[in-house]
Amino acid sequence: MKCLNCHHNETKVIDSRLCSDGFAIRRRRECLKCAFRFSTLEEVEILDLTILKQNGKRESYDRSKIESGLKKSLEKRPITVEKFKKLINQIEIDLQKLKTREIESSKVGDVIMKRLKRTDKVAYIRFASVYKSFEDAETFRKEINDILKRKVKKIKKKK
Repeated sequence: MKCLNCHHNETKVIDSRLCSDGFAIRRRRECLKCAFRFSTLEEVEILDLTILKQNGKRESYDRSKIESGLKKSLEKRPITVEKFKKLINQIEIDLQKLKTREIESSKVGDVIMKRLKRTDKVAYIRFASVYKSFEDAETFRKEINDILKRKVKKIKKKK
C-alpha cells in the first residue's frame, strides 16, 4: 500500500480491527519512510460474476449499480451508513451463495427485494414499484396488502 503523503511503497500495519458486520477489516498503517499514518478498509469483493441482462447483453457485476438503486429506495428512510453497508454485504453474500459465474439480472433483483423486505418495508415497496413495473395504484395496493397480511400472520404466530 502506497503512502498517501510521500508515495513510498512500503507501509506497515499497526493495528487491525474487524468492522461490526465481520465482513471487512479496518487497518491502521504507517509509512516506513515518513511515518505518516492512515487507515484502510479491506472488504470482500465479488469476482468473476457476469450479469445477464433482459436484452441478452452480458456485463460484469458492478456493486455501484446495486448501491445506487438501494440509495434511491432508502432515501429519507431511517437507515445508518453501517446498516446500509451491511445490507450490501448481505446481498453480495446471497449472490455468492448461488455458486454461479453468470446470473440473470432478474435474480439479482429478487435477492435485493428479499433483503429489502426484511430491512425496510417502505424501501421495499419503492424498489418493487420500479423493479416490478407497477402499472397502476391497484397493483401498488395489492403489494402493500400482501406485506400487511404477512405481518398479521407473524403477530398471530407469536401469540
